[in-house]
Amino acid sequence: MTSSTGKVSDPGVDPVDPAVVLAALVDGLATTEATIIQLQALKEAHLAVAQRLAEDLAATESASGIRGESVDLAARSVAAELAGVLHMSDRVVQARMARAAELVVRYPATMRAFTDARINAAHVRQIQDAGARLDSDEVRAEFEQFAVAASEGETPYRAKRVVERVAERLAPRSLTERHRDAQEDRRVWREDLGDGQKMLGLIHAAAIVDGIYDRLTQQARTVQVANAQAVKDAAECAADALGDPTDDRAIDQLRADLCADTLLTGAPSGHDTTDGLLGAIQARVEITVPVLTIMAVDTTNAPDHRSSLSTKPTFGIRTEQPGELAGGHPIDTHTARILAGSATAWERVLTHPVTGAILAVDRYRPNTDLRRLLHARDSRCRFVTCGLPPRAQDLDHTIDAAHGGPTEEGNLGGLCRRHHVLKHQTAWTVKQLGAGTLEWTSPTGSTYIDKPPTPVTFTIDDSQADPPPDDRAPF
Repeated sequence: MTSSTGKVSDPGVDPVDPAVVLAALVDGLATTEATIIQLQALKEAHLAVAQRLAEDLAATESASGIRGESVDLAARSVAAELAGVLHMSDRVVQARMARAAELVVRYPATMRAFTDARINAAHVRQIQDAGARLDSDEVRAEFEQFAVAASEGETPYRAKRVVERVAERLAPRSLTERHRDAQEDRRVWREDLGDGQKMLGLIHAAAIVDGIYDRLTQQARTVQVANAQAVKDAAECAADALGDPTDDRAIDQLRADLCADTLLTGAPSGHDTTDGLLGAIQARVEITVPVLTIMAVDTTNAPDHRSSLSTKPTFGIRTEQPGELAGGHPIDTHTARILAGSATAWERVLTHPVTGAILAVDRYRPNTDLRRLLHARDSRCRFVTCGLPPRAQDLDHTIDAAHGGPTEEGNLGGLCRRHHVLKHQTAWTVKQLGAGTLEWTSPTGSTYIDKPPTPVTFTIDDSQADPPPDDRAPF
């Protein structure tokens, strides 16, 4: 058969119907999504069992006359074990254990709907958060009935309004009373992002946060108006005028920069003393940067951070590399060089040119300099899943000093307070394997190796001639 276009078609073969393919795709995706949700529910059940196990372990030891661990310490120990296989922070695992146990015990209807894939993880989180204000099992059961029904077949966003409204109607305490308690949890935190960025978060009263955002917006728009005026009348713009004809920042960028300027240089007038004690405090950051990065020179006359840096290969590799904040977060070379240039004190660390291992710190002495060396070597907590930076650490004797453990590099390691307590008050143990490597053994006998974090340095191929060691300058 010949079609009107001159092409020959086979009457025995039906063309693929896109609608049929789409229907099969939708069906397959729905099945996959339901399976994922059911597995997520199963994971929550496992975490709930882990929490119950920790409670039973604490109770059993207390009942048997053994110096029993508190439920928190037992949960901390169990969470540390699970963190090793989940590759997560044990703090996160412990919090998820407690939340999962609450879901199973206090929200059985929600858990059933979750297990049946009638609602997803976002619905569950929403129901738990809204139900936190309810303090009665009977009221909570009534709330669940409405919340689960409102969530089935709806997106979490569309269901949220109904869930919140029902929880508010059933809440035994007013919003004003709950807000007063919630304000006890106001805080500021930071979170690592990629490409040398971090996020700063703030929890405070809604009116204060909106006021902060509005003020930053007004300031940003004022700068934009001034910049636009400066472009129109650059010749008459005074030297100290606000406007800058070359400033093309978007309003979001301006808000961020104005917020940073205010927080770094502004005075807390509502809390300061008459002599400005708080306002005199300056921001402090600790960075580590290879000395060759500091010494790199600009190869262009560009006025900003986008200028090229000299990165001619040394020993066959690039010499310019990013710096790091304490804790291992990378920062761009431009910022590292500015901070290095304004630093009032440096501490030089000598590293091995091939392995990058810490060899020595200037003027090594068995007290302050030993702490400096360990501070450089252990740039995070040395428990296997922890990443807290040096300033949050205790200097721990692997073999207790009370049992004859020496105060030397091979018997010391930086641990955050949480994992320092875990080592001393639970069945977790640790031993030094040499070169700063620690071997942790869990209560179940599993072992986890933690090596010192790789310092900011460059390495070379073993076939190269012996180069001089790399001087690094943390400050």
